[in-house]
Amino acid sequence: MLLMLAGGQIIAQKSNKKKDLKAIKEMCGCFEVTFNFTETFQHVQDSTYKPSKTKKDKGLEWAQLVREDDNTVSIQHLLQVGKPDETYIVKHWRQDWLYENTDFYMYDHDNNWTYQSKPDEAVKGQWTQKVFQVDDSPRYEGSGTWVHVDGKSYWENRTDAPLPRREYTTRSDYNVTSRGNRHEITSNGWVHDQDNYKIVREKGKEDIVLAEEKGYNTYVRVPDSQCKAAAEWWQKNQEKWASVRAKWDEVYSRKTNLALENKVDNKVLFKHLFEEDLTDENDISSVIDSFVKDLQ
Repeated sequence: MLLMLAGGQIIAQKSNKKKDLKAIKEMCGCFEVTFNFTETFQHVQDSTYKPSKTKKDKGLEWAQLVREDDNTVSIQHLLQVGKPDETYIVKHWRQDWLYENTDFYMYDHDNNWTYQSKPDEAVKGQWTQKVFQVDDSPRYEGSGTWVHVDGKSYWENRTDAPLPRREYTTRSDYNVTSRGNRHEITSNGWVHDQDNYKIVREKGKEDIVLAEEKGYNTYVRVPDSQCKAAAEWWQKNQEKWASVRAKWDEVYSRKTNLALENKVDNKVLFKHLFEEDLTDENDISSVIDSFVKDLQ
């Protein structure tokens, strides 16, 4: 009887994993994206406090499958800007999905990430979503179980992250975003639903929640041909970015706390890496090394 139960559990787990992989890969392709963010509840007791303006934006995004095996799916996002005959490609964020991953870099604050190792039983059946900046440096990550019920497929997690670009260019009164992420596959694409907290964090002090924010980003699938320019750009540039990822993998493999410089030679990291003449593997490695600090 026990053997039969164990066998049934293994079969069910394999079945769920297949559904998980199918759901994750549904996030690949060409999408019309609508970004919506608005500040909802304010917790700060300050009459002079000014909330962030509601932000709505649209774009065409190509989500390129970079790597796939039984335990890993890597998806690179590329924004395609401009008219079909005059397009400009922006390397956007990347998401990696790892099955039963035990190694984490959790965001602390002020460009510092803390390495954590979780026991196997804590992540059994779960997928970690690791999200990376446009320069493939770390952003945020968290683990959760894909749920397939009542015709729905979704994944949820809460984790800390740096401020998004739309905020850190205009706000300096908080330094951590606690992100409540929900990825749900829909009949015409997928939705990234967010319930976020804007947090002030200082070492040795209790966190202060400044305000809450709602994010609702819809990805509506369109024919892949509409993202032809982005797909072609990736084919031309993928070797360079494979070298960038390989270097970051070497940094993450050290399994120590990680801190990054904001600027080197008065330039942020993505501006260094986006230079077209930077293609040599050793030069790429040196640039990234110049930003990595305090690996203690």
